[in-house]
Amino acid sequence: MNELKTQDKPKIGLGGGCHWCTEAVFQELKGVFAVSQGWICSNEANQNPSEAITLYFDPEVISLEILMKIHLMTHASTSDHSMRGKYRSAVYFTSEAQKQEILNILSKLQLEFDQPLITQCLPLIDFKLNEESFLNYYQKQPDAPFCQTYISPKLALLRKEFRANVL
Repeated sequence: MNELKTQDKPKIGLGGGCHWCTEAVFQELKGVFAVSQGWICSNEANQNPSEAITLYFDPEVISLEILMKIHLMTHASTSDHSMRGKYRSAVYFTSEAQKQEILNILSKLQLEFDQPLITQCLPLIDFKLNEESFLNYYQKQPDAPFCQTYISPKLALLRKEFRANVL
């Protein structure tokens, strides 16, 4: 992605499930660009790497609230399952102002869920890009069994529930 295009746009990190799935979902959205898939480390309690993506977005095209709602609906955001170390449910912020906005949005979106959200608001401390062979995983092999089982249903949900935001 052209660095000039992203330098003045907000950046966030998203984690919760497999980074291949998360990457594919957010690559489908208008106003989202420079989706990078890999591992995020956060503060001391969350310093171990967890599968995630980073992305830049244009808030005039897609709001942070819509991005977060999509994120919460496309992974198990209310389940504190045994794989949470590898798949930390989080929205990672890059500024204090963004942190407050994320916390406010999480409180608002909680009303749309029957169970408590476990998704955390955490600082984006470090990001490590995945190996080249795993980047754009769904685009490279959409018919692979993993893609058909896990990613395609999330994309179908995205296209149904967020039609106006899909490319």
